[in-house]
Amino acid sequence: MEIIISNNANKPIYEQITSQIKEMIMSGELKEGDSIPSMRALAKSIRVSVITVQKAYEDLQRDGFIETTVGRGSFVAAANKELYQEEQQRRAEEHLQKAAEIARVSNISLEKLKELLTMFYEEDE
Repeated sequence: MEIIISNNANKPIYEQITSQIKEMIMSGELKEGDSIPSMRALAKSIRVSVITVQKAYEDLQRDGFIETTVGRGSFVAAANKELYQEEQQRRAEEHLQKAAEIARVSNISLEKLKELLTMFYEEDE
């Protein structure tokens, strides 16, 4: 499992860890029942504090992506795609709300905004 941490990112390190593990689970790279590194092992491999990794694992467990058992370690929980979808939709909604506010203030029409969204959405297809 490879986690890449950027010190220049706008996200805290624990959020970078959380989002990358979630992406690995959603893409199928990590499957239900797969073990994930211990907090100490991951902290050592990416050179961060164990407390940082602990925070990421706590968030993953709270969100239902991993299960942790004392003495056994942490494992990918049963697939929870709906929860991840909901989280991603919420993030998209936040960005769309900001875009709508900018468009209103700048007198950019709703039609133009829809056209731009369609263009960006279809860009990578």
